[in-house]
Amino acid sequence: MPSGPDEDELLDESTLEVTVSRDMRGIIEHSSKEQALLIVLSEPRLGARLLLAEAPIEIGRGTAGGLVLDADSVSRRHARVEWTGRAHRLVDQDSTNGTFVNGARITSQELKDGDRVQIGKVLLKYIAGGNIETNYHEEVQRLMRYDALPGVYNKRHFEECLRVAVHDARANPRRLSLVVFDLDHFKRVNDTHGHVAGDVVLCELAKVAREVFSGDVVFGRVGGEEFAALWEGAELATMVELAEKMRKATAAHPFSYEGTKLGVTISAGVAERLADGDEPATALYDRADAKLYEAKEAGRNCVKA
Repeated sequence: MPSGPDEDELLDESTLEVTVSRDMRGIIEHSSKEQALLIVLSEPRLGARLLLAEAPIEIGRGTAGGLVLDADSVSRRHARVEWTGRAHRLVDQDSTNGTFVNGARITSQELKDGDRVQIGKVLLKYIAGGNIETNYHEEVQRLMRYDALPGVYNKRHFEECLRVAVHDARANPRRLSLVVFDLDHFKRVNDTHGHVAGDVVLCELAKVAREVFSGDVVFGRVGGEEFAALWEGAELATMVELAEKMRKATAAHPFSYEGTKLGVTISAGVAERLADGDEPATALYDRADAKLYEAKEAGRNCVKA
């Protein structure tokens, strides 16, 4: 993770009880007050913590005395967190790219424990007052394995799962199939509707995948708009059927952004681990990826194996 601010650095030197700190002592000192917490889940301040009390705080690119997020997608005075007397409320301040809670654009909304907040393209998570130290460490562990945006395995963790699966399959021979797929014409979505719309599509695609890939299937995001699924014990034909099911489910899903319907399709490539030889995990992935490009060249919205 990038280095954070100095220990117990106060972003506001007034009476605001707002601290962004990399040192757990600051968290422990405030946890007894049952304060709530916002954790930054993406760059530019991945892992930063914002302790919330009763005083209102500002979030934005040029904010003084609040949470500064130096990203082009964030407005100078993007949003505000305020205490209502019973809960923290997130208020959008007429930002350019919007403020979202759990994927829905909001103007003002009370936050609940576990809510996922998006400020422009920057992701955060709200943790209600309680055992902040434990909850923080749990979230850091999740950051190591999961992609913060769609909430599926990240590239590093998926590649580790693939490497271990291939290694185990050598010692205990069994079927092992991999599908790699990505969104067709995803750049058009970003260029036409904005990058926030693209983020919405990625999150919705992950929801579709969770319904299709279940049981022993390992699923993750391995690139900007590229995903992969690994199934130990499945032969090629079975994985092709599953990839085709995912393709159809994606095409049928009602993707939309702010009332505008978005036609979304995927292309997929499938490969099975060779029964003999010592093919490494990277070679298996490359064969599936090559089939994905065949699908793209065949006109997209199809599966190749």
